Amino acid sequence: MQTPPLLTDRPALLRQRARADAGALFLHDEVRAEVEERLAEVNRRFTAPAVVTGFPAVWGLPGAVVVPDDEVLALPVAGHDLVIHALALHWANDPVGQLVQCRRALKADGLFLGFLYGGQTLAELRACLAQAEAEVTGGLSPRVLPMGEIRDLGALLQRAGFALPVADSFTKTVTYGDALALMRDLRAMGEGNALMARLRRPTRRAVLLRAAALYAAHHAGADGRVRATFEIICLTGWAPDDSQQKPLRPGSAAQRLADALGTAELRLPDRGGNG
Repeated sequence: MQTPPLLTDRPALLRQRARADAGALFLHDEVRAEVEERLAEVNRRFTAPAVVTGFPAVWGLPGAVVVPDDEVLALPVAGHDLVIHALALHWANDPVGQLVQCRRALKADGLFLGFLYGGQTLAELRACLAQAEAEVTGGLSPRVLPMGEIRDLGALLQRAGFALPVADSFTKTVTYGDALALMRDLRAMGEGNALMARLRRPTRRAVLLRAAALYAAHHAGADGRVRATFEIICLTGWAPDDSQQKPLRPGSAAQRLADALGTAELRLPDRGGNG
């Protein structure tokens, strides 16, 4: 079987994270607040949590084991009742493998929360960079990480064997003085271009300036600042357990749908072999 090409250059990604500025990790702070809010809605006390992250300084939750998002996660089988994958899954070369490892690390009926950037993230920047590069160089190169859509990511939970899978999202709009300030902030976040297929030479200045001009023309507000969209997807799933709710077997309902809706039942004409 042929091994698929790697998406992420892990050594480059780790170098970028090492140079990240703690003051630029505001989206991690947003997601951490989201985690706390969601856990407050779960009627359970978690005693053995774990966090998978590329930024352990941000994610030192009380009592939690914090591990890096390596290809093989340093999590024991059935060792935790809560696993949080914190804004790192979009860089995984094998996202399903990461989810499977998280599920195996959960005790029965343990909870998984996974947060990652979704397909609408940096849509403005991606479009402007692509147009600018095509105009200036006559071609395109991989510059921004391809990100999954919510419907596809929800299906990954099922593939990984989670029960009661749910995928939802929220967006955060951030404004910058110009597109070049946004690009600098992405580097400060440790979210620069770490694609394996990226160009290994500096981007031409003409491309960056043209992209900034396009960005200002199409995505600036009345104050002249430009908008950047970050879509954050949350994946929720549970390690299977016999105590969890199960879907009813087809035909096992105790009440007709028509009775529940207070309507008359309409019998369809016979479509059998007699026409």
